[in-house]
Amino acid sequence: MTTTPAPRTETRPGVITLFTDIWCSFAHVAVHRLHTTRRRLGLEDRVRFDHRAFPLELFNNGPSPRPGTDSEVGGVAHIEPDAGWQLWRAPDWKFPSSSLPALEAVQLAKEQGLEASERLDLALRRAFWAESRSIGARAVVVAVAEETEGVDAAAIAEGLDDGRARRVITRDFLCAKEHGVKCSPHLYLSDGSDHANPGVAARWHGKYGTGFPEVTANDPGVYEAILKRAAS
Repeated sequence: MTTTPAPRTETRPGVITLFTDIWCSFAHVAVHRLHTTRRRLGLEDRVRFDHRAFPLELFNNGPSPRPGTDSEVGGVAHIEPDAGWQLWRAPDWKFPSSSLPALEAVQLAKEQGLEASERLDLALRRAFWAESRSIGARAVVVAVAEETEGVDAAAIAEGLDDGRARRVITRDFLCAKEHGVKCSPHLYLSDGSDHANPGVAARWHGKYGTGFPEVTANDPGVYEAILKRAAS
C-alpha cells in the first residue's frame, strides 16, 4: 500500500517535475540543459520546473564521497562543460557531508514560487560543482540564497532553522521508493510520461568512490522534445 501520491498525478500542465540530488553530476547536466533549452525555445513563461528531492544519502545510508564526485567531473563534465565544473578546490574538511540543507532550501524557496526555487536550485548546483562551496553548511546555503535574485534569503534561513522542510525531503524520499523513481535525475510530465536521465547513458568502472563513470550515450536534443511536450 502506497502512502504518497504518484508523481504523474501531481504534475500540472506546463510543469516538469524533477527528482534530483544537488551533488549528482547527471542532474547538474540535466538541469543546465533544461534551463538553456527552455530559454532557447522561448518557453520561460510557459514551462516551470518543480524540484523534488532524490536524496542520495538517504538511499545510500551515507554521504557522497569526494573521490566519487571528483571522478564524475572527469567523466561527465565534458558532455556539458558550460554547466560549470571544477575538481573540489576548497580544503578537504569543507567538503559537504550532506546535501540535505541545500535540498531543504530549494523546497523552502517554493513557498516564494516555482521560479524562486528554480533560481536557488541552479545557484546551489553551481556553488557546489563550479565553486567548491560547502552546501551542507547553513551559512553557505543562506549566502547563496542572498546572492540569488528573486529569492528571500531571510525566509530561507527561517525555514532552515525551524526544520519544516525536512519532512518534505522525507516525503519525497518515500515517494521515490513507492513509485519507482529510478535515479537522479528523473523527470515527469503531466501527460503521464517520464524520463530517467534523459538522453544520457553511462556505466561505472569499479565502485563509486574508487572507480569512474563512462558516458556511453549522449543526446541533448531530447530536452527540446520534453519541453515542447510540457508546453503543449
